[in-house]
Amino acid sequence: MSAAPPPPATPYQGQTQLSPADEKLWATLIHVGGIFFSFVPALVGYLVLKDKGPFIRLHTATALNFQITMAIAYVVGWILTIVFIGFIILAAVSVLIIVFSIIAAVKANQGLAYQYPLAIKFVS
Repeated sequence: MSAAPPPPATPYQGQTQLSPADEKLWATLIHVGGIFFSFVPALVGYLVLKDKGPFIRLHTATALNFQITMAIAYVVGWILTIVFIGFIILAAVSVLIIVFSIIAAVKANQGLAYQYPLAIKFVS
C-alpha cells in the first residue's frame, strides 16, 4: 500500500512570505505610487508581490483595479475635451486619484483592508 498523498498546499506555502510590517509598507507605497505613476506601481506590485501574502495581494489587486479604471476615465476625459466637458472629467479624476489613494494608503498602513469606490474589478 502506498502512503496517502500530502494535503494540498495553500497558495503561500513554500514561498517566502513578507512580514506583516513589510506587507503594510509595500501596500502603502503602491497606493501612494499610483498618485504619481498611474497604474505602473500597482501592476509591478501585483506581478511581483501577489504571492507573498494575502494582505499584499488584496491591496495590489485593489490598487490595480482602481488605477486601470481611472486610466480609462482619463482617456474618456481627453476624448471629451472636444466638447469641453472633458476638462471637468480630467480635473475630477485627478482629485479622485489623490484623495482615494491617500485614504487607501492610510488604511494599508493601519493593516486594514480597503476597497476603492468607483473601481471596476479587472483582477482579483
